[in-house]
Amino acid sequence: MRHGKKFNHLSRTATHRRAMLSNMATSLIMHKRITTTLAKAKALRVYVEPLITRSKDDTTHSRRVVFSYLQSKEAVTELFRDISPKVAERPGGYTRIIKLGQRLGDNADMAMIELVDFNLNLLGEKATVKAKGTRRGRRGAGKKGAEEAVVATAGEVKASKSAAKKEAEPVAPAATAVKEPEEKIEEITDTVEDSGPVADAEEPQSEEENKA
Repeated sequence: MRHGKKFNHLSRTATHRRAMLSNMATSLIMHKRITTTLAKAKALRVYVEPLITRSKDDTTHSRRVVFSYLQSKEAVTELFRDISPKVAERPGGYTRIIKLGQRLGDNADMAMIELVDFNLNLLGEKATVKAKGTRRGRRGAGKKGAEEAVVATAGEVKASKSAAKKEAEPVAPAATAVKEPEEKIEEITDTVEDSGPVADAEEPQSEEENKA
């Protein structure tokens, strides 16, 4: 029976449990992601998130309090220097637990616990998702936006129709058409007839006729 069991003792004494959680918290802060059993991951989340909240207030007192839990100067420096600026705007929920299935040896439930703000793959996917609209806008704003979209669409359709109509119109024939060869021949003949009969060329007289 439970009888006032407020948390999971993890089958360890108090000192062993505190030392184990301290080491796991240090590893999580330094590596940003660790794999452990599901029960330990849930216990670590309750242990490390208050320390991350404490790191938002970068004072000597806060550093000493965190050091009393972690017992690692490198982890304290990493927490206050790199992790604290990234979680400054987040109101809690700094870690994520992902279940990995059962372990082969004893069939224990395994899980991966990681810092939310240091998963670059999920952050990249989140940046591509469009922001959803809120319902706090004034009344009629959505209707007005829809009407403007309809008007814009109608204008685009009209412009496309006019462009297609212009393309379908036949091209007018050229003003100066090339005359056919027969018409040219007839024009030359008419010009020759109008100019009158051509005078015959005088034939040269022979020498005998000149002597006579």
